[in-house]
Amino acid sequence: MATDELQSPLIPPRPRRVISAAAALSVAATLALVFLLVAGLGPFSGTSCRTSPGSSPPDPVGVELTLLAAAHDKGAVCLDGSPAGYHLQTGTGAGSRSWVIHLQGGGWCDTVRSCSDRTMTYLGSSKFMQKQVNFSGFLSNDPVLNPDFYSWNRVLVRYCDGASFAGDSQHEDGNGTLFFRGRRIWEAVLDELMGKGLAHSKQALLTGCSAGGLATLLHCNDFRARFPQEVTVKCFPDAGFFVDAKDLSGQRSMRSTYDGVVHLQNVTQVLPKDCLLANKDPTECFFPAELIKSINTPTFILNSAYDSWQVQYVVAPDRSSPDES
Repeated sequence: MATDELQSPLIPPRPRRVISAAAALSVAATLALVFLLVAGLGPFSGTSCRTSPGSSPPDPVGVELTLLAAAHDKGAVCLDGSPAGYHLQTGTGAGSRSWVIHLQGGGWCDTVRSCSDRTMTYLGSSKFMQKQVNFSGFLSNDPVLNPDFYSWNRVLVRYCDGASFAGDSQHEDGNGTLFFRGRRIWEAVLDELMGKGLAHSKQALLTGCSAGGLATLLHCNDFRARFPQEVTVKCFPDAGFFVDAKDLSGQRSMRSTYDGVVHLQNVTQVLPKDCLLANKDPTECFFPAELIKSINTPTFILNSAYDSWQVQYVVAPDRSSPDES
């Protein structure tokens, strides 16, 4: 998990403490199982989001924020109702018909209060988003730093819904309205990019980090379905394979978080039909272990065997420690 996302908005910061070797090895064994391909590629290891800002020196020229056209008419809005947006740097030369679309991460909000808190940040409102961002990693346009994708059309989709681009609901109370419109943001961004050349691409890669990595798994098949069969389409979720593991106290902290997200934001429309038809709880169907069973698009899953965020917040959160009880 990228360093800039270690401080989850769901869990307050805490000092580091040592956990047992057995607990660390347990999560390592679980996470090691995710070094797989849903279709046809070989294993690869990594310890952080390769596509996140700071993974390489940034481009010197910032990429402008584009707010979605007719966002309000389409319901493609952030938690506070402001229009969602993305950054697009157009491709050149041989890469002009190739696209890489990166879904930004940033945790989740699973309660009305936590989602309301986000409306005062860039994770819940485009009012607080940078108007320009410097692309780095494999979004960079530097052929030395990014030899494979530097000339492609490169897109960073901003994350402001708190549910991995999956929800479709809203909450109203005396304090106003919270818009849970991640699914509509996903659809509106893709529709707009199709009109800007994505529809004529020869190859397209969908990727995302952390919560964006989960979103990549959720939307991978839908992304593939938007293109003719002759177009090469693949998915690359980075640090997005979150596990449904018990913590030190025997509780499932991650399931509790996901349960709040799933039911508050109504994400069932993007969940695998096979999972839901098997009468599994929608929360279980939100986990990558279930999502990958239905993915039929070539997908490469990258996750650290020792994911520091999951060790700290899934396996050994503060409340699970005996000395915290």
